[in-house]
Amino acid sequence: MNKNTLIGFVLIGLILFGFSWYNSKVYNEQQRAAFVADSLAAVEALKNAPKIDSAALALQEQGEMAQNAMSGSSVPVYADSLLEQSRFGQEEFYTLENNKIKVSFTTKGAQASSVLIKNYFTYDSLDLYLVKQNASNLDMEFYSDFHRAFLKSSTFNYTKVAQTDSSLVFRLAFADNAYVEHVYNLSPDSYMLDFDVKMVGMDKYIRNGSQMLVNWKMNVPRLEKGYDNEKNYSSVFYKFPNEEEVEDLGFRNAESSESLSTKVEWFAFQQQFFSAIMVAENSFSQGDLSYKFYPVTDPDKNLMECNAKMQIGYDAAQEVSVPFKFYFGPNLYKELKSYDYGFENIVPLGGWLIGWINRVIIINFFDYLSRFISNYGIIILLMTIAIKLVISPLTLKSYMSSAKMRVLKPEIEKINAKYPKKEDAMKKQQEVMALYKKTGVSMFGGCLPMLLQFPILFAMFRFFPASFELRQQGFLWADDLSTYDTILDLPFNIPLYGDHVSLFALLMAVSMFFYSKMNMDQMPSNNDMPGMKAMQLYFMPIFLLVLCNNFSSGLSYYYMLSNLITIAQTWVIRKYFIDEQKLFAQLKAKAANAKPVKKSKFQQRLDEMYKQQQAMQQQMKNKN
Repeated sequence: MNKNTLIGFVLIGLILFGFSWYNSKVYNEQQRAAFVADSLAAVEALKNAPKIDSAALALQEQGEMAQNAMSGSSVPVYADSLLEQSRFGQEEFYTLENNKIKVSFTTKGAQASSVLIKNYFTYDSLDLYLVKQNASNLDMEFYSDFHRAFLKSSTFNYTKVAQTDSSLVFRLAFADNAYVEHVYNLSPDSYMLDFDVKMVGMDKYIRNGSQMLVNWKMNVPRLEKGYDNEKNYSSVFYKFPNEEEVEDLGFRNAESSESLSTKVEWFAFQQQFFSAIMVAENSFSQGDLSYKFYPVTDPDKNLMECNAKMQIGYDAAQEVSVPFKFYFGPNLYKELKSYDYGFENIVPLGGWLIGWINRVIIINFFDYLSRFISNYGIIILLMTIAIKLVISPLTLKSYMSSAKMRVLKPEIEKINAKYPKKEDAMKKQQEVMALYKKTGVSMFGGCLPMLLQFPILFAMFRFFPASFELRQQGFLWADDLSTYDTILDLPFNIPLYGDHVSLFALLMAVSMFFYSKMNMDQMPSNNDMPGMKAMQLYFMPIFLLVLCNNFSSGLSYYYMLSNLITIAQTWVIRKYFIDEQKLFAQLKAKAANAKPVKKSKFQQRLDEMYKQQQAMQQQMKNKN
């Protein structure tokens, strides 16, 4: 690959990606504007409702605490004796489970206290609790006209009133015929938990046209080997109603937050390979989402703290039902897609083109191979071979174009010798272009085929770190292809590189070096730019070695295989497909027999510029 080819495909790649990013940005802005307009009516309908003021709520809680402290918790806070009794009830635990998850519930707020994901384990082989005990708190807060206060579900101990193998009903009684129920249903063979908030006879206590605050705070635990990799692929997502795409709070930030003034269908606390998602069947009206990562030294092994403060409107009546759903499970693309809520879009597979390649081609091909082969290292090998075979016509075309440029180098040098002066540079360029035109050689013939391979390269870069199928799948010395492999732990940390040595990353860098060297050997020598050759030969292997040392070992393994196969392809093409002496003779014969062709507009402009340049030089001579 010569300097012009390298610069050419880098510039074209930057233009394409910049154009893609700009279109995506404009589209998202248009959709957001549509959502704002869409939800104005809902916001207007709720504007007269009591506002859920967190500061007022905090003052109320402080007043309760002070009152209890002065009286030894004997002074009633609530006029209802049943409601007052529930504040001091005994906390009890109940369980719902199927073959996929086990959910433990506490009567304190009638909420899930822990969630075990069955059939999966943490990196250190412990049971995988996506929600750990005392690591989550879900508050359903609403304003009571009767009590002139905000009531928080976590303040009270609900009473279990019904239970079956697949359902649980908790009740908070205000009177004999007035109560709030939390109803949970867990279907067999599902990661989805149905959750309904029912209000019966509560029209006396709550205002018509009111709103409820759903306040969920959860510490997402660390579940994987590499903290940096797990952190880089974890975030908070949310989805607007009637939209296919999802939004996120960003990746690789220490913390992030966003206020949403439009309707939201669901939000997700997304860890690299598992997620806790809350769906509002009637959509949240607005809210705030945030996350903050814990340091790697956190003693409780928490990854990040996620917060959601979402509002949802409801109309008080004799009986009200506000339906929700929870998803507690793995980020398996097809599993997420099966629920038909757009959950699958939280898997970070790339933008419109890269994501399409991954979703439509790579995932389906990967799943097809996994039906017959259980070893994922072999699957990656076969997938790499298949990809290389599919793009081999492009590889051949690229190499053929480079070979033509290479065999024409002596002719180019003759033209350079013919026009050694700087003022003849334009004339020299004209003759070079004329030579290319006569021989049918394109300056971008080697660049464009390589550029067409870039989407696949980037698709693999996004696929492997996000591929749940590789999680805890070992191959050779790597015990988990979804994270880095280690053959040596260093007693110190090297900035950017890490505190370990990944053998797959090292072998990938070595294969990149030999691939670069093979390309160098095929390029005509250029004594004027030794620094460029050194950069091409050493910079990319070293850069990828540092970059991939902490990445998925499956990704490094794929890049290594890709380099080795490309080296083999290049050797086969050189030996069996291209005879450079014969190619040079063909190009000379083509140039000799070429018919005069009409000059292109670009050549015409060059001719005009050359004439102007000659005229100016002549004027300068006459003046002197």
